[in-house]
Amino acid sequence: MNNIDEQALEYHRSFPAGKIGIIPTKPTDTQDDLSLAYTPGVAAPSLAISENADTAYEYTGKGNLVAVISNGTAVLGLGNIGARAAKPVMEGKALLFKILGGVDAFDIEVDTKDVDKFIETVKNISVTFGGINLEDIKAPECFEIERRLTEELDIPVMHDDQHGTAIITSAALVNALEITGKRPEDIKMVINGAGAAAIACASLYIKVGVRPENIVMCDSKGVVRSDRTDINPQKRRFATDRDIRTLAEAIEGADVFAGFSKAGVLTKDMVRTMAEKPIIMALANPYPEISYEDAREARPDALIATGRSDYPNQVNNVIGFPYIFRGALDTHARAINDQMKIAAVHAIADLAKEPVPESVLKAYNVESLSFGPDYIIPKALDRRLLWTVSVAVAKAAIESGVARKTIRDWDSYTEHLRSLVR
Repeated sequence: MNNIDEQALEYHRSFPAGKIGIIPTKPTDTQDDLSLAYTPGVAAPSLAISENADTAYEYTGKGNLVAVISNGTAVLGLGNIGARAAKPVMEGKALLFKILGGVDAFDIEVDTKDVDKFIETVKNISVTFGGINLEDIKAPECFEIERRLTEELDIPVMHDDQHGTAIITSAALVNALEITGKRPEDIKMVINGAGAAAIACASLYIKVGVRPENIVMCDSKGVVRSDRTDINPQKRRFATDRDIRTLAEAIEGADVFAGFSKAGVLTKDMVRTMAEKPIIMALANPYPEISYEDAREARPDALIATGRSDYPNQVNNVIGFPYIFRGALDTHARAINDQMKIAAVHAIADLAKEPVPESVLKAYNVESLSFGPDYIIPKALDRRLLWTVSVAVAKAAIESGVARKTIRDWDSYTEHLRSLVR
């Protein structure tokens, strides 16, 4: 066991064990306080909700509460470790919701691999929450789970491994294309990996302008071709008829490589065959498809992003999900739809073009950051994301008709969000 493992175990077991807890939000110091919080006063809001279900947003914490739900079948970097072992990871996700977005979150680990039982469990507890964040559920089951829950529930449901990744990488792609002087409709793209994240990313890339026929997807067996009989319906949407079978063949002349696979699959020789000013998003974590150093050596003109914090252009979902749910919750949204996702994409991308505050520079121990090849998306500790992305998502929810609540004073809402910064 290495030093960081020992530190992590001590961190988690020190009293109180775990990373999250519950604190009261109302006074509880007197008998009168308790008579309002519980009996007899609590009957009044309960009766009000029984008459009008939407008043649950007014009288309870539902409107600021997200469930982080997993069955532990695809925990990032750890695989199928099971529901119980996934709990530290889900607690961590709940922690990030709170400290970054001011969103309360409960982690819920559902101990079943059965799709119907999982869906039934989530549906039965959904009235408690303002939103559902699905996490670390393996493909292809995750597609069916999210689709059915989205259709059958009237609160936002988002599988962050899919759509959070798609939103952040789309923001990175939009800015990378601008920096390299390329247009989304003109580029040739190779996506390596054909799991839940890759498929969601490909779908959103198309919505921001990439042509479907210009995307080649590869999995562990090579190019996802239309004549293959071993691909699921989700992969088949991106199958190609082109006469190519390997990643090496697919990457030749490509403008963009987006990796959601494993370390070492992209070689320097492959990178050398890419188009001028290639964009390489090697996002396998913790070790990317090609190391930053190898990619830079092979192509000095490349724009490179990874999932790591020790290199430029870290692509990480943490710059998205707390604020996407914040905007959805604050409008009492029924869903997180494409309009909200695309609004988040452009809000994140645009923020990278703004002057970077001194607080962010100090947090990352750098003298300067400015929009360019080594800074294409905001840093994870940039607190402006809270009001920038949340406002964009909230506006999109209202404009697209999924909001129950309309925000009319956007200046006041923005100031409220600023007040949540710790």
